[in-house]
Amino acid sequence: MIVRFSTRAGALTMHGDAAVALLRAMGHSGTVPGAILAADLPAALASLRRALEAQARVVPVAPAPDEDADDGEEEREPPVTLGMRAVPLIDMIETAIARGSDLMWERG
Repeated sequence: MIVRFSTRAGALTMHGDAAVALLRAMGHSGTVPGAILAADLPAALASLRRALEAQARVVPVAPAPDEDADDGEEEREPPVTLGMRAVPLIDMIETAIARGSDLMWERG
């Protein structure tokens, strides 16, 4: 599933799993479609930031060594965290707050 977030200022498309996780971190049920009114966005943004900060403090478990991997292979890229995926949505919410716009989302 793809989720399309929108405000009066623009739109953002995100993979469904990450979008639902971010919606839940904002204190929403995670249902799609949905909306958060402009007056409720500051509290939702604060909840999202608290959840991302708490998640960042969790020490990640190192993956088990791959037995089939050769020592000469290139190192793998670090995984993209939920906090990284949240950056464009946080920017969108901040802009929506500044402009008094609601945040809406639907299946893309």
